[in-house]
Amino acid sequence: MPENKKNSHKILFASSEAYPLIKTGGLGDVSGSLPAALKGLQQDVRLVLPAYREILEQKGKVKTIAQISLPLGRARVLERLLPGTRLKVWLVDCPSCFDRPGNPYQGSNGLPWPDNAERFALFCQAISYLALNQAGLDWQPDLVHCNDWQTGLAPALLSLHKTRPATLFTIHNLAYQGLFPETTFFALDLPWSFWSPHALEFYGKLSFMKGGLVFADRINTVSPTYAEEIQTPEFGCGLDGLLRHRRNKLSGILNGVDKNWNPARDPALAKNYSLRDINGKQDNKKALQQELGLPNSGKVALLAFIGRLVEQKGIDLLLEILPEIVKLPAQVAFLGSGEKHYEQGLQQLAQRYPEQIAVQVGFDEALAHRIEAGADIFLMPSRFEPCGLNQMYSLHYGTPPIVHRVGGLADTVVDSTPATLQNGTATGVVFDRADSSVLLEAVKRATLLYGQQNGYWKPLQQQGMRQDFSWKRSAERYLELYEQTLSEKAPPSPT
Repeated sequence: MPENKKNSHKILFASSEAYPLIKTGGLGDVSGSLPAALKGLQQDVRLVLPAYREILEQKGKVKTIAQISLPLGRARVLERLLPGTRLKVWLVDCPSCFDRPGNPYQGSNGLPWPDNAERFALFCQAISYLALNQAGLDWQPDLVHCNDWQTGLAPALLSLHKTRPATLFTIHNLAYQGLFPETTFFALDLPWSFWSPHALEFYGKLSFMKGGLVFADRINTVSPTYAEEIQTPEFGCGLDGLLRHRRNKLSGILNGVDKNWNPARDPALAKNYSLRDINGKQDNKKALQQELGLPNSGKVALLAFIGRLVEQKGIDLLLEILPEIVKLPAQVAFLGSGEKHYEQGLQQLAQRYPEQIAVQVGFDEALAHRIEAGADIFLMPSRFEPCGLNQMYSLHYGTPPIVHRVGGLADTVVDSTPATLQNGTATGVVFDRADSSVLLEAVKRATLLYGQQNGYWKPLQQQGMRQDFSWKRSAERYLELYEQTLSEKAPPSPT
């Protein structure tokens, strides 16, 4: 790795969200942490985001650095720093696209904004202008790193230019592809040659995701296992054939964990603790039980789930077996929001078992930290999981996770088998099939281990806490991938 630290590159990192400015999920965590980690490795990085109302209303010095005329409209380019860093953020300010309340992708009715294609096509045009040094900023990147469908048209647009930078496209979740009707393609005034199964057309629809998958010099995902899984019909979402075709340009790098997730310094906790002194975890359990209205018990295992209440996350599997889990006995805490029938199902079970099940609908960042610290066992039975972050947070907090052997979960958690418990490599409990009865057996295995407080349990917690999921480590691997991408940059498209 030392040679990469010597090679400083200009990198334009393009994303539709970045914490702490704007976040709806894991993409925001990655886009707030990875560019800052790259800057820490002496790279010349700019992060480009849409100028959402929520960002512009936040504190921080903002200045206009450019005015650009794009095919879909005029925009200003604003500059500010990412809070807590020296990383420059460029904001694409087009009020008709981004000056609106709430979620970046959907209105208060829960439905996607009807003009999402136009909004993010304009954003991709702005990325392209900045990447080609057409905004008058006297700065041209060596590489543009695009993330998920909202930036997918940028590699396609850049492929038309001879003097373009190299392009990398990261898939954070293939299930969200940015699909729009055929009429949208023509409304965006894209080159006719892009309307082809070999370009942006996907079964009669326009696919933003395909812009990245077809035209980027390299593709990567957020875990090595997910990079393999998406080449199969089960996980490929209809794009597995294309991904197999480009498999020599496809790889996976695990996400990192933000430095804020550290039980030794976490201000949200009742008591800080560390690998060297894990005893403070019991104080956090007691405080969490009190906060959630659960009876205080150090002996009964407290299990926790944090995440979206959707089928992908396996919440339906948990709902099926909750009446069995509480008989073990065990307590279960939930924090999340999602589909109404799942929210209501959890709330009904909490009313039925008020001393064993606690449910908080919505999201509360500080409470998420307290749950990770106070829980004994973390539940993450996702049907698929590109990377996952909560299982890594759980390992850092000495909360062994129960996970389905898919994607990043398979890459980060070592199952507790007789052999791994004996040699000290186990970090959690892993199950192999998205089935409620299989999940229940995994829960029983975990609670049995928890009962062995003087046996395997503490070494299991400590081994999890030893794992290195730092963003510095991930950033070093991205630098290696950038070097590879720069060396392999494809010639310009003949389109």
